[in-house]
Amino acid sequence: MSDRPTPEELLKHRHKKRHKRENSLRDVILGGQDGLVNALGIILGISAAGGDMKILIATVLAATFAESVSMGAVAYTSSLAQKDYYDAEREKEMKEIESAPQMEREEIRQIYEEKGFSGKVLEEVVEKITSDKKIWLDVMMAEELNITQVNTRAVLKTSVIVTVATVIGHLIPLLPFFFFAHASSIILSIIVSGLSLFAVGAFQAYSLVGNWFKSGTRLVLIGLGAALVGYLIASIFHTSA
Repeated sequence: MSDRPTPEELLKHRHKKRHKRENSLRDVILGGQDGLVNALGIILGISAAGGDMKILIATVLAATFAESVSMGAVAYTSSLAQKDYYDAEREKEMKEIESAPQMEREEIRQIYEEKGFSGKVLEEVVEKITSDKKIWLDVMMAEELNITQVNTRAVLKTSVIVTVATVIGHLIPLLPFFFFAHASSIILSIIVSGLSLFAVGAFQAYSLVGNWFKSGTRLVLIGLGAALVGYLIASIFHTSA
């Protein structure tokens, strides 16, 4: 018997590695971008309202820990919700296999027929998959429903990554205020934030797919645009005060 993995096992392995890489990068971007935009919005808002540097730093630091814990908790609960959804759909799919096996077998045939299989080869593939209910169920979950199982241990990892990324994201726009005067720090904060957002967007495109320049520019526009909203709102209240 050959020790070489089957095409199905190899495809599943590649999908798993790509899925893990995409999830980790998504978690970093989610936490980092949220933290950076939130902190920059606070900085611009307080500056527009005439707040001094001590108030600004204290407010951003308070928001850093509150927002980071909140983001981590949301990531944790949303991952658990995704796991519950997968388990519920898997149970439902198993009941369908047991109650209507011919219908479910035909769905397997159609899935692989669309992939280019035909004739004897197609029938062999269908027979092989449907001869083992676990494999049959795995294929239905992945190919028909397009959902993957959530690793319980990865849920905590996701929560930690999002929390740490959110903390780092908050601190990036704040760093200049520890070393420079208020006016200079605001300019440096915007520049550093813009460069950080561009770097994250470019890295996302480089790691997965897409044009690095477009991805970086898009993230800069979204991030700085959101922070600008905080500045405009604070400016309105400061002007009317």
